[in-house]
Amino acid sequence: MQPKILAYHDKSKFEHAGAAGGYLDKDFFPFCQGRIFDEVETDNDQYGTSHEVFWASGACLFIRSELYHELGGLDDSFFAHMEEIDLCWRLKQQGHKIYYCADSTIYHVGGGTLNYNNPKKTFLNFRNSLYMITKNYEGYLFPKIVKRLLLDALAGGMFLIKFQLNHFWAVIRAHFIFYGNLGQLLEKRKAIKEARITVDLKGLYKGSIILKKYFSGVKVFSQLDVKDFN
Repeated sequence: MQPKILAYHDKSKFEHAGAAGGYLDKDFFPFCQGRIFDEVETDNDQYGTSHEVFWASGACLFIRSELYHELGGLDDSFFAHMEEIDLCWRLKQQGHKIYYCADSTIYHVGGGTLNYNNPKKTFLNFRNSLYMITKNYEGYLFPKIVKRLLLDALAGGMFLIKFQLNHFWAVIRAHFIFYGNLGQLLEKRKAIKEARITVDLKGLYKGSIILKKYFSGVKVFSQLDVKDFN
């Protein structure tokens, strides 16, 4: 479980890292109540009810220690970014639930590990997303990876158009590193699959958050249709 996470330097705003609880879309792009990509909401108590989500933020994560150690904790190969989503996904496959607790609030200083504009942050986000999908997605993996390759190529193209060459190279490097580590990831995938008890998709958004934001003009979580969530 996680609390409400607001920004330390602007306590009226949600903080990027977790906001009011995390979700994944059908292509496993993460977003939150209170934050969709770079669009951060003002806290007007619109997320004042505690409920189940897909993932809880590592910025302030509460978990029983025996469960943490039983599942091997955070995967060191991630280093930073999305390692808590990977852990939550593994927990869900063991029949546990992830919650957002609206009755507790913390204030988070964002960007403490890496500045938001750091190309290494871009590299880790793209690489670790591929790591997370490969380990935990229970269906046919190859179509998901191919689709992500195409979507990441579009993102890389946008960086190139904006002359953000360091970020463009970060996307390419993320894929090369991923393919280089694919054998180890498939071993982890096999172990997770053998230990899986259930397929829990609660908190999965059945649409594409990219299409909703960039083509339908969705800026805040409340604009998404509740019927489109598992």
